[in-house]
Amino acid sequence: MINVQGRFVWYELMTTDMAAATAFYTSVVRWGARDVSMPGMAYTLFTAADTSVAGLMILPEGATEAGVRPRWVGYVGVSDVDATVDRITRLGGTVPVPPTEIPGISRFSIVADPQMATLALIQWLRPRQELPASPKAPGRVGWHELLTADCDQALSFYREVFGWLKGIADIGARGTYQLFSVGGHTAGAIVTQPATVPDATWLFYFNVGDIDAAADRVKSGGGEILNGPTEAPDGSWIVQCTDPDGAIFALVGRRSSNAAGFLERVAALD
Repeated sequence: MINVQGRFVWYELMTTDMAAATAFYTSVVRWGARDVSMPGMAYTLFTAADTSVAGLMILPEGATEAGVRPRWVGYVGVSDVDATVDRITRLGGTVPVPPTEIPGISRFSIVADPQMATLALIQWLRPRQELPASPKAPGRVGWHELLTADCDQALSFYREVFGWLKGIADIGARGTYQLFSVGGHTAGAIVTQPATVPDATWLFYFNVGDIDAAADRVKSGGGEILNGPTEAPDGSWIVQCTDPDGAIFALVGRRSSNAAGFLERVAALD
């Protein structure tokens, strides 16, 4: 059985318009989509290379009135959802959705850390043998960022809950960029949230091919580019965006040789 403890294993978008979200993300990320709705519950799977990579569901009734906005939620694998929920509440987190069982499949809960960033816990009820895909694979989530006010507090919380380990950190004019690792592999970073992001939130980076072409698809599809394209230390390029319903997400990819900035970088090498 694959050890998923403390790892992000699933991603779900809650939105007000499933048809519009399906059209947007299949265009931007080049995902496929498969309707797996059941009586009383509409649900769509996003796929990459015929493998399910994320889910799409309608924002629950009354959620908007309660202040819940469209958002992406990441699911972290745990061995015991109930024990993890108890640990989260002892450490100052909250539990918007208590442990709930999907018979024969999983037990899950929606939680929030002390700074109110939301994520989900999932405990599989059946052994799962599939190997995790490479984080660089097209259409997969290649990076995770927590945008929050107090990075040290957040890292301490997640270390106690999931066993995440502290990596290298960069502290500059824009605040802290603190890497964290899971199971010996760097999985993401905890970042000082910018003024443009009012609430603590998790930001997920979807792998695309040409970052400029994908950014154009975001804009033509009714989304908004918040930041980028910006070059990352590994030579990839990122853009941070919102979809037409306001859910924040990010893309990571490469720039083609004719993309803006390429000639300037070549000239700098002369």
